[in-house]
Amino acid sequence: MSRKYFGTDGVRGRVGQSPITPDFVMRLGYSAGKVLLDQSSMPPGERPTVLIGKDTRISGYMLESALEAGFSAAGVDVCLVGPLPTPAVAYLTRALRLQAGIVISASHNPYYDNGIKFFSAQGAKLPDDVECAIEEGIDKPMVCVSSADLGKVKRIDDARGRYIEFCKSTFPNDHDLRGLKIVVDCAHGAAYHTAPNVFHELGADIVTIGTQPNGLNINDGFGATAPRALCDAVLAHRADLGVALDGDADRILMVDAEGNLYDGDQLLFAIVQSRAKSALVKGVAGTLMTNLALEHALGKMGIPFGRAAVGDRYVVEMLNERGWLYGGENSGHILTLDRHTTGDGTVAALQVLAALKERGGDLKGLLGGLLLYPQKLINVSMVKGFPWKDDPRIGVALASAEAGLDGKGRVLLRASGTEPLLRVMVEGEDAAEVAAVAEQLARVVREVAQ
Repeated sequence: MSRKYFGTDGVRGRVGQSPITPDFVMRLGYSAGKVLLDQSSMPPGERPTVLIGKDTRISGYMLESALEAGFSAAGVDVCLVGPLPTPAVAYLTRALRLQAGIVISASHNPYYDNGIKFFSAQGAKLPDDVECAIEEGIDKPMVCVSSADLGKVKRIDDARGRYIEFCKSTFPNDHDLRGLKIVVDCAHGAAYHTAPNVFHELGADIVTIGTQPNGLNINDGFGATAPRALCDAVLAHRADLGVALDGDADRILMVDAEGNLYDGDQLLFAIVQSRAKSALVKGVAGTLMTNLALEHALGKMGIPFGRAAVGDRYVVEMLNERGWLYGGENSGHILTLDRHTTGDGTVAALQVLAALKERGGDLKGLLGGLLLYPQKLINVSMVKGFPWKDDPRIGVALASAEAGLDGKGRVLLRASGTEPLLRVMVEGEDAAEVAAVAEQLARVVREVAQ
């Protein structure tokens, strides 16, 4: 199914430019409300209710009001929770038995971008057919319901506390974090007032960075997309480890006491390894970007591995199709479906920490069993809609890159689902060769795709 507005993670773009404008977002809310009403099995006289959360971008105020107006005009009630992590909205939607959850966020993007993503009543990303149904109604005229049928809006004041308690509940009752000094980097994003509380209330001595959002500094020099600040802070405070979240807190990276950085593949391996003897581990899902070393390590443990398309929604789809519970992306989206319905950076960190408590030792010892193959990723800007798959020059360059690796690595070209970028990824046994091949391929792509 072809989608005009929805990408791999909702609708996203530059604020003030189509589609992230107040009028479009209002129509998006209206159309989503109409689809929700059509599919709803609410008793007569009751209206569906949706939950709306956001990250800390200044544009969130404007887009929240537009969404609120659209849903109300469609006859759908709205609950507002203010700035909260994306996975918190997924959890609260399910816990409060609401009909949908909406997050206003552009995740790891700069403050001048924003987006809208949806969760079902079950706390999962919407399937493609529902997104297509919403798209079909966006360009149709809005017909406001009668005044008596307008949706009502209220604010949930204890949403933050509910989510903090949920996160803590995913950590084993017979363990705590006493004796650990942890630096928590919230990227000046949505977890600035949740994640530090979770780790502190479980007993950790915490140091916080990236917890002073001003609407313009989300992901700016802090968080999972800029982990240097965390590495420096861990060393400066002589902490045992560090946790970096991204702007909407569904990604995580971690740092050990020596300042070494660990990505999503390594953290996923730590979680799976700690549960490998459990009947719960039937298989693991990654993506096209997952490091080959993880696939090989799981193979040695006798654990099946599958690659989904890039995007945590596709990882979840594979997990559900195969009846598996664990998966993720090297960017830091980690799925533990025995704990949550969606990727949650705070919950994932707690699962790694639980493994650390059970095994003993330090983070380096826990994660050192997986040695990643050298991987080079280069993002190349391209004109939106450029038909890169059909360009013969790119095809020749790709074939040449694959031949140069001589079967000792792999090459992947992938268009970003959220930005006008073509991602050039090369992976292999020799770091210098991998870097050279990636640079050469990126040079060709840069020449023809702009």
